[in-house]
Amino acid sequence: MAKKLTPKRNFYHSIHLWIPNIFGFKGGIQVYSAFLLKALHQADPNAKYDAFLKNDMCKAGNFFDTNPIQFHFSGRIANRLRTFTFTMQLIVGALRKAPELVISTHINYTPVACWLKQLLGIPYWVVAHGIEVWNLKNPQLIKGLRHADRILSVSEYTRQRLLSEQNLDPDQVVLLPNTFDHTRFQIAPKPDYLLKRYHLTPKQPVVLTVARLDPADRYKGYDQILQALPQIRQQIPSIHYLLVGKGKDHPRIEQLIASLDLQDCVTLAGFIPDSELGDHYNLCDVFAMPSKGEGFGIVYLEAIACGKPTLGGDQDGALDALKNGELGALVNPDDIDRIADTITQLIQGTYPNSILYQPQVLRQKVLEYYGFEQFQKTLASLIQTFLKESNK
Repeated sequence: MAKKLTPKRNFYHSIHLWIPNIFGFKGGIQVYSAFLLKALHQADPNAKYDAFLKNDMCKAGNFFDTNPIQFHFSGRIANRLRTFTFTMQLIVGALRKAPELVISTHINYTPVACWLKQLLGIPYWVVAHGIEVWNLKNPQLIKGLRHADRILSVSEYTRQRLLSEQNLDPDQVVLLPNTFDHTRFQIAPKPDYLLKRYHLTPKQPVVLTVARLDPADRYKGYDQILQALPQIRQQIPSIHYLLVGKGKDHPRIEQLIASLDLQDCVTLAGFIPDSELGDHYNLCDVFAMPSKGEGFGIVYLEAIACGKPTLGGDQDGALDALKNGELGALVNPDDIDRIADTITQLIQGTYPNSILYQPQVLRQKVLEYYGFEQFQKTLASLIQTFLKESNK
């Protein structure tokens, strides 16, 4: 009797996603996780997706209201019990539904995934964003990382760090860079309502940073920009620095501004709603975040999509976001003089990269490299390749 052939598949029928949250706080991991879920569904709308969300309490937003994704929330559980409850949800969900693949968007959940793989043979992938996987010391997390079937690195910078620090198989660590919502970030004139809000003139040069103002996020480089401003003002007296974000570091930043006598040229904008973010990019002449601990930096993509010359640090994932200098200026994040000189050049139009002064070209290139269509295409290809390898 002839052997019955199993039809070849190019996608999984059932995938479980383990996610910190996507509907509340909108940090890099949350934004990436939401795009990942959206890309999976668009790649195969007929597959079954179960999303386990540790810190969310309910759905929000239009996309996930119209797609058949089963959500499981743990956000209503008290903090002291949430990790245990969430872990049990992951285990029970896997035992009941037997997913063909688990994708964890945070390394903290990999010990559970590793145990389930040993028990049930369920393959799992994990997303490596940046600082959470750099210099990893926790033995359980290291084990979870090493036993992952695929590690999705958001940047080549993080990929190389993982390969050197954890001695991983190069084929195990693949690239799936960040993406962004290009429809929310368009090239447009400086908004009148923001010029009035911040008491600026239309021709006044504005430098913008968007970042959480928490002590743990000082690596984003806003201190260095403040320290560079006195030098910049010597060349551009009307310069204004707009720092968007909130956090516990706010009082210290205010003191630093006062000590540098910059009260008249710096605005701490605090929290702004998502609906105003694109307008703030269009308000600025240069977006600057000379960080040294960024896993990638979605804000760079958003600023570039608005056609803005952009500055980042040359020691972290900004190397990827700015395509090693093709899409923006890269500087030593600890070199105040270099930061001052580069921002001055970017504003005066003398920086030696003509693309940075061609807004439409900038936008087209960032869409080509990091648009959602490319993100979805890369993810589908990675899954198809993994399936083929598994079926050999």
